[in-house]
Amino acid sequence: MTRHTEKSSITVLGLGPMGRALAGAFLDAGIRTTVWNRTPGRDRQLVERGAYGAATPEAAVTASELIVICVVNYDAADAVIRRDAVAGALRGRTLVNLTADTPERARNTAAWAAEHGIGYLDGAIMTPTTTIGTPAAAFLHCGPEELYRRHRPVLEVLGGTHTYLGAEIGRAAAYDVALLDVFWTAMAGYAHALAVARAEGVTARELAPFAKGIGAILPPIFEQAAAEVDSGGFSGEGNPITSAASSMAHIVHTSEAHGIDASVMRAAEGWARRAIGLGHGSDGFIRITEILNPRDRV
Repeated sequence: MTRHTEKSSITVLGLGPMGRALAGAFLDAGIRTTVWNRTPGRDRQLVERGAYGAATPEAAVTASELIVICVVNYDAADAVIRRDAVAGALRGRTLVNLTADTPERARNTAAWAAEHGIGYLDGAIMTPTTTIGTPAAAFLHCGPEELYRRHRPVLEVLGGTHTYLGAEIGRAAAYDVALLDVFWTAMAGYAHALAVARAEGVTARELAPFAKGIGAILPPIFEQAAAEVDSGGFSGEGNPITSAASSMAHIVHTSEAHGIDASVMRAAEGWARRAIGLGHGSDGFIRITEILNPRDRV
């Protein structure tokens, strides 16, 4: 398999926690690494490790054929790459955008890049900074396949798994948004559960082992639910929506009895009640996927 060579080089634009982790992994792999950040001085430790600290973003871009940008959102990315001098320097080079944002923004940026003669790949990082450069890292990529294959050897030094999702440029962002929906909804639910438990005299540490048990039963449930959504069959055997709605009502009642905001659970219960009202009470809870999506409503 083709690997990066001693002549491989990379530029990293953006040195927040993730940008610094990315640049550090490239340095550890022996790749010539140029870095730039809007806030002066944030490159100090990387420069001490051998990176070249560029004074301007256009100078940073000029230093490498492959440029990775990872900043807080596409507004921040656009403020860098869409400067006339930077856009001109990017012409004929490849930009890998690992900034998180929406699929629509990814498509818009790809169209802009094409207009300016810039090779463009979009991606998503699905694991925290501590995993970068280790087998635990996980990256998603999309864009022109030839472009991805050409630069994959350098990108793979970031460690972990690299999954190519196809040419459709919004696909990585779509995965990212959906998966972060799972994560942040789960974290919001856990925070709410700890608040309810605490109000009932149960400490967070007392609840945590049992919460981990709930987490452990979710993977097979996710697989089964995904199969049902794709097939259009929503088995409620063992746990119909009517049972789920009843459980949610108990959570709402207990929360509000303690003065705890239960609006998130009220919304979920509302979805379940809507499904029941439409005649799906004997179906499984994942039937609400069709109710939530206007394109699936009949």
